[in-house]
Amino acid sequence: MKRQTVNYRDLGNMAYKEAWDFQEELLKGNLEIKKQARDREIAGEDYDPATEHHLLFVEHPPVYTLGKSGDIANVLLTEEQLAEKHVEFFYSNRGGDITFHGPGQLVGYPILDLEKYYTDIGRYLRNVEEVMILTMAEYGLKGDRSPGETGVWMDPDIKGRERKIGAIGVRSSRWITMHGFAFNVNTDLRYFDYIIPCGIRDKQVTSMERELGRKVDMSEISEKMKRNFETVFTAELLDQNSLGR
Repeated sequence: MKRQTVNYRDLGNMAYKEAWDFQEELLKGNLEIKKQARDREIAGEDYDPATEHHLLFVEHPPVYTLGKSGDIANVLLTEEQLAEKHVEFFYSNRGGDITFHGPGQLVGYPILDLEKYYTDIGRYLRNVEEVMILTMAEYGLKGDRSPGETGVWMDPDIKGRERKIGAIGVRSSRWITMHGFAFNVNTDLRYFDYIIPCGIRDKQVTSMERELGRKVDMSEISEKMKRNFETVFTAELLDQNSLGR
């Protein structure tokens, strides 16, 4: 597969809605390029869509987001209680159910044109999982998949020991992806007590900090995640931050 250039941005600590709007802007830009390409094809011209790939890393202030297939009953707090705890809530247009984003969690939003890779969402999800699994392995931790459940788990086959460390929820429009993954690094796991994470009952949530017994440097794990993303997605990341963009 041809190596793809992916524009990388570290958004720092950014509100969920602001990051969502930025993703939508990048998505719409690529959709417009694809529309122009389609119009040229209809006119009999040969035109290769010059869509761009992007990868955004970010940490969010505390927020719960509910996917389009989610159940509001999986949110165990009232609006008043959410306000008291200073946690935002959003209905999202991604797949999946309820999840939490907050400080100490590495959130990644790949905006990729899968027509330049493969038109297979299932394969895409497995590759996003693989990026997290490879990163965990660098710390001596074994990440795994749980049949029928998207995301990254530890001990998924041991009853009562299953615990989720990485969640995934995506949207795709004309094979352009948005939203992505949330990887628990030093996340305050108490926030998960107020929801039924991903709508899955009787299973735990964990973090790198809990598994290792120490905090993990966020910049260190970001660098490892970037390198593993390049490997799994046959990509070269172009750091837009360093270019002042």
